[in-house]
Amino acid sequence: MKQRIALLGSTGSIGCQTLEVVERHPDMFEVISMTAHSRWQQLAEQARQFMPDSVVIADPTHYAALSEALADTDIKVYAGDEAVAQVAAAGNVDVVVNALVGYAGLAPSVASLRAGKKLALANKESLVVAGDIVMGLVGTEGSALVPIDSEHSAIFQCLVGEHSPVRKVIVTASGGSFRDTPAEELSNVTVEQALRHPNWSMGAKITIDSSTLVNKAFEVIEARWLFGLRPEQIEVLIHPQSVVHSMVEFEDGAIKAQLGTPDMRVPIQYALSFPARLELDAPSFDFLANPELTFRAVDRVKYPALDLAYHCLREGGTAGCIFNAANEVAVAAFLGRRIGYTDIYKTIAHAFDTLPLVARPTLDDYAEVNREARRVAEQFIAKR
Repeated sequence: MKQRIALLGSTGSIGCQTLEVVERHPDMFEVISMTAHSRWQQLAEQARQFMPDSVVIADPTHYAALSEALADTDIKVYAGDEAVAQVAAAGNVDVVVNALVGYAGLAPSVASLRAGKKLALANKESLVVAGDIVMGLVGTEGSALVPIDSEHSAIFQCLVGEHSPVRKVIVTASGGSFRDTPAEELSNVTVEQALRHPNWSMGAKITIDSSTLVNKAFEVIEARWLFGLRPEQIEVLIHPQSVVHSMVEFEDGAIKAQLGTPDMRVPIQYALSFPARLELDAPSFDFLANPELTFRAVDRVKYPALDLAYHCLREGGTAGCIFNAANEVAVAAFLGRRIGYTDIYKTIAHAFDTLPLVARPTLDDYAEVNREARRVAEQFIAKR
């Protein structure tokens, strides 16, 4: 029986690669609904190819154009953030692939788990902002969560079949666009330079996050929630080749690693097909062509954002929500050339210094803190 998929964020990098997996295995998967934020033309093209029951454009200003583009089909067209969450909880959906970027992914994650869906999660912010609430819903109504991030998929794969305690996990980081750039030169880097990731092809926001290691900081927070780890059990190493996607060390000292060429279709497909593995048209990794796999410690001066992850885990409450909101505003400002590269971290640090923490937040508390952190960040940026 086919798995019926709600694909949230179908026009982004993860969304497009998910559609490649679906296209290759039409006997196993079908797309029931697709959503996008504002790229209505691309969403319309995808909808015509995969013919889902419904599509949602989150930005309602594009509703009329999308409706007209699909008027000669039977595809139902909706608009708005609430509609995105509704399709994630729809009765005709088995699996929700949450490939949304940012805080907008939280509500659909919660909705899908409350509705008993399998959540294939690529939206980091769901766990960074509200990991306590999201993980508290896993298992309710028969719901499940499988990570799509390459690092967390690697850890997940290493833990399959294991029953022994984990000593620590080792999360690898490529180092991003500026891994070989001296820290003192970062204040002058350009947007174009920051978007040139050496290993992965990703969207603009996540590429910037990779360069600042905010992306890795988020993954530390995610790992804590996904695998029930203490902060001191999560280590980050720079691994320029991006071949070892992450590792797990067990109590006897044995270490398991998941390796392979940098191809996001592997963790996407595994999340959809788990516990089975399906054939993928990817080249086998050639060890002889890659004789060196190197690792080094993270320069905490060059990448100060990484320590914020451990700060968030120690503080708890709304710390992760503040981190994410301020970062989203700062990255957008950098991409819009309103601030310099090193101002991204300064904006985040200012939000932490300004806002109090809520120790035991509800979803409403997270929503309010998200708004306040964005306001504080925007005010800080306006004065730069």
